[in-house]
Amino acid sequence: MTPGSNQYSTVSDLAPREAELTDLRRRLHADPELSFEEVRTSAFVAEKLEGWGYEVTRNIGGHGVVGVLRQGEGGRSVAIRADMDALPITEATGLPYASKHPGKMHACGHDGHTTVLLGAAEHLARTRRFRGTVVLVFQAAEEAGRNSGAQAMIADGLFERFPCDAIFGLHNHPGAPEGTILTRSGPMMAASDTVFLRIRGKGGHASRPHLTVDPVVAAAATVMALQTVVARNVDPNDAAVVTVGTIHGGTATNVIPEAAELGLSVRSFTPGTRSLLEARIRAIAANTVAAHGATVDIAWEHGYPVVVNSEAETAFATEVARELVGADNVHPCPMLPGSEDFAYYLQHRPGSFLRLGNGERSPILHSAGYDFADGSLVTGAALWARLAERFLAEDRARAS
Repeated sequence: MTPGSNQYSTVSDLAPREAELTDLRRRLHADPELSFEEVRTSAFVAEKLEGWGYEVTRNIGGHGVVGVLRQGEGGRSVAIRADMDALPITEATGLPYASKHPGKMHACGHDGHTTVLLGAAEHLARTRRFRGTVVLVFQAAEEAGRNSGAQAMIADGLFERFPCDAIFGLHNHPGAPEGTILTRSGPMMAASDTVFLRIRGKGGHASRPHLTVDPVVAAAATVMALQTVVARNVDPNDAAVVTVGTIHGGTATNVIPEAAELGLSVRSFTPGTRSLLEARIRAIAANTVAAHGATVDIAWEHGYPVVVNSEAETAFATEVARELVGADNVHPCPMLPGSEDFAYYLQHRPGSFLRLGNGERSPILHSAGYDFADGSLVTGAALWARLAERFLAEDRARAS
């Protein structure tokens, strides 16, 4: 088979299953489970894979599931990952298949990601147009922010137990037309750190501020000083974000409190910038607070690292996407300040993280009105099926 051959999977090959995939996705949407709670979802995935003939291993790094499908002797191995967890959000879509569980919602589209990979799994098991090994990774707890499902699966021996030559994943992309695909080589999604500053002063009566050390004033000055970090310390050719998302201090207007607290979200795209941001934020907070006669305790939580896509694997995935949907429907992906624990896999294996259009008018991710676009399910499933077939093609293996 030649790379451009339609002997590899096409969108039309998966199209007859559109209604089935839609029903499956909506079933998952109605029954969301939060990070570390994906008992029903992982069992559902495992049962589907077992029914299609996959070798299934459950409870990897918690509720993670891996399905392995082998065809022929030897050959290479490719891994494809989907995430399964939902968010602690009360759904406001009013859809007939809306979440049955108040305070839990698939507001990031992981129901769609899981469905797309299941659609490819069934197709690959039925057609078996490849030689080698397909490793399907269904991951829990992507939304955890730290100590996530990717970290847990890797620590549980994912790559030792299920070797692969490369790993691929995707996320839906509100704002891009349904069925389109976005790719980017190199840094794609930001590292994310969370910082808490507890500023300690000396409380007292609001009418006698000279007898106090006001932590609210120190906090306000710190907020303003932190705005200079990106503007005056980060190279203008780099990208970074420092956002003060929370500020708390005091409970009454006539009382100067003992302490005030700030919560920060910090985003960066290179290890150097990440280190710079931490150094500058620590220095600015300590010195600004000290100038007001107060002290500060800094709690720094390092979150997900930068998603850095491998050049060769991204070029390959882009080629497959163009074959599948045409070059006009494959676009460069901008650098995204959101974060994704797929980054951990890319620290261990080459690979690429893609984006799948979710509609130009799609509500934003993590909003109560969001819903995955069912019109992209077939495209996503066909993408994974064709990518696996192409990666494991005999002519590609010989050329390696």
